[in-house]
Amino acid sequence: MNEHDSERMKGMLESLGYDEAPDARDADLILFNTCSIREKADERFIAHLNQAAALKRRDPERVIGVGGCWAQSVKDEVFRQFPIVDVAFGPGQVHKLAEFLTSDSLSAQGFFEFEGFTGHLPMKRERAYQAWMQISVGCNCRCSYCIVPSTRGREVSRPVDELVAEAERLVADGVREVTLLGQNVNSYGRDLRPQRRSFSELLRAVDATGIGRVRYTSPHPKDMREDVIGCHAELASVCEHIHLPLQSGSSRVLKAMRRTYTRERYLDRVALIREHVPDVALTTDVIVGFPGETEGDFEQTLEVVEEVGYDGAFTFIYSPRRGTEAASMVDAFVPHDVAVARMERLVEVVQRRARERAQRFVGRTAEVLVEGPSRNDPTRLRGRCRHNKVVNFTGLAEPGDIVPVEITSATSQTLAGEMSLLARVGG
Repeated sequence: MNEHDSERMKGMLESLGYDEAPDARDADLILFNTCSIREKADERFIAHLNQAAALKRRDPERVIGVGGCWAQSVKDEVFRQFPIVDVAFGPGQVHKLAEFLTSDSLSAQGFFEFEGFTGHLPMKRERAYQAWMQISVGCNCRCSYCIVPSTRGREVSRPVDELVAEAERLVADGVREVTLLGQNVNSYGRDLRPQRRSFSELLRAVDATGIGRVRYTSPHPKDMREDVIGCHAELASVCEHIHLPLQSGSSRVLKAMRRTYTRERYLDRVALIREHVPDVALTTDVIVGFPGETEGDFEQTLEVVEEVGYDGAFTFIYSPRRGTEAASMVDAFVPHDVAVARMERLVEVVQRRARERAQRFVGRTAEVLVEGPSRNDPTRLRGRCRHNKVVNFTGLAEPGDIVPVEITSATSQTLAGEMSLLARVGG
């Protein structure tokens, strides 16, 4: 979502006559789009903001703007803490940046109401053949560790017809793959009036536009229903990859997290997914060291990770976020060294199972959307298959081409292979 918002900001700035500067020292406007989901993101941002402050002291006419979740979370303090900031705005007020920059007076201003979609703004895509599409904003869940509801507000869905029209424009513009975005995509449409809509209806409508690939992020296990799972089996565009956040394998910890599902319910969803889409790639999120997590709780998480066999996982040590319920559980905080040791054990299991799962691709031909040169070997190409695995391969193709690649080897994170001699470039 943060990357999507950044693309919209760039598109809006270009429509105002701004060009992207090669270096911050050359910029008339330095704009930060911030994330605040973990403490490290805050720390990195503050370091960058201090560097921008030094540049502004040399050139007081330079404008510094701060948008996104961090700005929203400290809206009452941002100008006091950082007087060098000229404009600050939350995720629901990105459009106000244009209003500020075109006003006669550039006095410090803040915009923090929850209104509007950044999906309505002009976009400058990072890749011509891939696009983000914002289907909803906000979140109605109340996970005890999560700052998102307070920084992005209540859930609001965009109308289906509006999203289909956007998808049709993207297809006409040469986009091959679209990712649908929301804080909880599979609760999409329940707030629409006069007629409620469902996420599976939206998937079918987007598929009918002729788009090559559809992905989405992120669903919530409590809302993962059979109609959505069926779309993966029935619709040609919907990729064989589902990111299903676990967070913990302990029902006791899940209850403390306010995740509203149990270990058993989660495993039931996994079984249903694999019943309909046996070859699906499952990825997940796991938090280690949540307040009160015991060794027994952590062992239950390892058991679930072992049983499910994820194709990949984002793993995090718990990070307290201001204003959340979990941040007040100070007496139950897990010692950092214990959390680090648990993280190391978790990563070992995740990578071993992912490596085992990846071997099923060896000897198969994967349909790869080419992204460009391989990061480690510029003589090879890099792309992603429908299962969202990175594929490094030999062959001749252009970014945006979809080509068949014969997979010859696999690690926990990447596949390797050779482009089929029968490949039709651009096919």
